[in-house]
Amino acid sequence: MSLDDAFAGEPAFVPYLAAGDPDYESSIEYVEALARGGADVIELGLPFSEPIAEGPTIQEAIVRSLEAGMTPDRFFEFVDDLDVDVPLVCMTYYNLVYQYGSEAGPRPFVEKAADVGIEGFVIPDLPAEEAGPLRDACDEFGLDLIFIVAPTTKGERLDRMREQVSGYVYVQARLGTTGARDDVSDHTEESLARIEDWDVPKAVGFGIKTGEHAERIVSAGADGIIVGSALVDIVADGHENDDPTADVAARLEEKARELKEGARSGRQGPSQDRPQPERT
Repeated sequence: MSLDDAFAGEPAFVPYLAAGDPDYESSIEYVEALARGGADVIELGLPFSEPIAEGPTIQEAIVRSLEAGMTPDRFFEFVDDLDVDVPLVCMTYYNLVYQYGSEAGPRPFVEKAADVGIEGFVIPDLPAEEAGPLRDACDEFGLDLIFIVAPTTKGERLDRMREQVSGYVYVQARLGTTGARDDVSDHTEESLARIEDWDVPKAVGFGIKTGEHAERIVSAGADGIIVGSALVDIVADGHENDDPTADVAARLEEKARELKEGARSGRQGPSQDRPQPERT
């Protein structure tokens, strides 16, 4: 299944987990649980030691993954070992992509990713102005390149993203770093409006925590939702409490179902008695 297929027909649920958090075997079960729970695309974090876009929750997940031995080669083994029937997107930082393999540049990493079944990339620290070599490698091997559009992204940078993006665009719902929130950002509708004529699906992330949040985001015009920290919190709690892997996987599957159902409800229209995101 391609990323285009994942967004066809109904709003897409795109969860994120750090691959290998808190260990390789448990993480495999957790990712597969998200697929069973209704994930349409899964973003897999390849840990990097300086994750500048991440809040404390995902930073701690990255530390756990690194301490458990995750590396780029181990990441590719991880992807190859997964038993899921949804597209997988690698979310990582450009240094790991650029330095991989025997030659400098992104091509060896992209070739290997394509070989194990990755469908696309999110690279938070790669400016659109410098993305040409990665875009070329993605084109060569048939992978998508997803950009993050922040509330402050505009002008020439926004134009460059539009020229190079494929698969879907990751719409950052709020300023700051990742992390689950108790409210829905009032920047969501404004951010979606700025890219409404882009010919790719728009998936909103940063701060989505509940099915109600998912419903409101889709009601605001999103084609999908991206959820990371709320799921990583479940992994972290299970790890801290020494809960059985199967129990944590069951909680992840249940949360995935809640978020997917919320997204579906949003496509049917907002509830009359539910407050909608405010415009600024």
